[in-house]
Amino acid sequence: MADNKHFIHEIIDEELKEGGRCYGQKIHTRFPPEPNGYLHIGHAKALEIDFGTAELYGGICNLRMDDTNPTKEDEEFVEAIKEDIHWLGHDWDDRFFYASEYFEKMYEYAIELIEKGLAYVCELTPEQMKEMRGDTSTPAQSPYRDRPIEESLDLFKRMRAGEFEDGKLTLRAKIDLASGNFNMRDPVIYRINRLPHHRTGNEWCIYPMYDFAHPIEDALEGITHSLCSLEFEAHRPLYDWVVNNVSVPCKPRQIEFARLGITHTVLSKRKLRNLVENGMVSGWDDPRMPTLCGLRRRGYTPESIRNFHSRNGVSKVNAVVDFAFLEYCLREDLNANAQRVMGVVHPIKLIIDNYPEDMTETFTVENNPEKPETGSREISFSKNLWIEAEDFMEVPEKKYFRLFPGNEVRLKSAYVIKCTGCDKDENGNVIAVHAEYDVESRGGNTADGRRIKSTIHWVDANTALDAEIRLYDRLFTVEAPDLADCNYLDFINPDSLTIVKNAKVEASLKNAKPEDRFQFLRLGYFCADNKDFNADNLVFNRAVSLKDGYKPSV
Repeated sequence: MADNKHFIHEIIDEELKEGGRCYGQKIHTRFPPEPNGYLHIGHAKALEIDFGTAELYGGICNLRMDDTNPTKEDEEFVEAIKEDIHWLGHDWDDRFFYASEYFEKMYEYAIELIEKGLAYVCELTPEQMKEMRGDTSTPAQSPYRDRPIEESLDLFKRMRAGEFEDGKLTLRAKIDLASGNFNMRDPVIYRINRLPHHRTGNEWCIYPMYDFAHPIEDALEGITHSLCSLEFEAHRPLYDWVVNNVSVPCKPRQIEFARLGITHTVLSKRKLRNLVENGMVSGWDDPRMPTLCGLRRRGYTPESIRNFHSRNGVSKVNAVVDFAFLEYCLREDLNANAQRVMGVVHPIKLIIDNYPEDMTETFTVENNPEKPETGSREISFSKNLWIEAEDFMEVPEKKYFRLFPGNEVRLKSAYVIKCTGCDKDENGNVIAVHAEYDVESRGGNTADGRRIKSTIHWVDANTALDAEIRLYDRLFTVEAPDLADCNYLDFINPDSLTIVKNAKVEASLKNAKPEDRFQFLRLGYFCADNKDFNADNLVFNRAVSLKDGYKPSV
């Protein structure tokens, strides 16, 4: 992210010039997630902008948990957020904060506003407030707007003391009931809520609203640039009003950028939570989820996610990105870096009839032709092999060049073989394929130079390991599952996960570790599952197929 300048950086460049707002200052940003869920691919964009901007300017970035709302906040999410940020390659050093650390200070600033005549306690119910909000040609109303300062001070202190029931009173900023920006029509800045907080317990029964709390948090931490998504653009006047009307130590600048939209998924934490809590996925880290922990478990790399966001750029215009581009970025990274191995997802026995019964030989193959420095390994070869069931067809279709009686194929890195027939069970199902090998074709090259049209992969039946293969597809069947007039649950893909229990993989994978990524030749890119994989239970998730027709435009 730090290599690509965008409009935010152009603004900062101007502010760093002599006479500019930030001349001589260290650029200081913050990443403020709410700990009520796991980070997803959309949060990663904000994360890259916040941390990447600080890195570009030699500045610093804070990590702050925005825990002003006790609803569904939990330390589990806090720890998961930290882990995801570290996984993406960023760090906050000793600058880790909770918004709740500032509750007392926020309360003092609210008192300050009341004393200045800039806030008042209101007794309107939410329904009444909505009714009296007005419209573009009619100002809002509040019968409590001119409540005496001392009375509001007394009521607000009693709100904190717990004398009133939830929803009975609110504290509102006194700004402009006729403002064309409805966020400025005397917004609520404190409400009563007796839910216990994950850090402060029952110490507080009043909590600040985000629009009041966030600018104070930024100012107390010395943030120079508060970078946030475009939905907060209409809230910026209120952000500025707060920092200009309470005695905070500095005045940060809020800059908005367009959020990430992506096809074939939902990014609402409420909807993602619903998928988890209703058992539609196995958890927040289900590899079909757009969460960072889900993408990581599926096999995505930090580099592919950073590259995805970098190439999408940063702008003020909302756009929806094809999920295929995210897959393209992963495929590009894994093609360059993943070790090549052979695995058979739907195995069928191949018997080479003219190969000696008691003979075994080895072939040396490169781990990754794209990176010769990764070295090579040896794979064993014998009379009995496993091949993909789809690589044999007793009666071939037109333009089918793999195994069928009388046809020759190349076994990858080994020999050329000629199919001689097959064995079937009592139901007519093929249970074994027979072939003979060309003794002089070791390495896959024929002595007479004859053309072999197809190459197939295989594993030695004598050394192959059993594995479970999880084949993932997109969780939703349509591009936009969260359209306002639709129920996104109606578009859940029933075939988003296929589990194959009896796959066979080459013996070298006995040394694999969770999150190791591989290209299974001809099949796709796979990742050792980071939860269920161990030496006695080889579980591989398909991260992405080898190819598709997607052509990136960025």
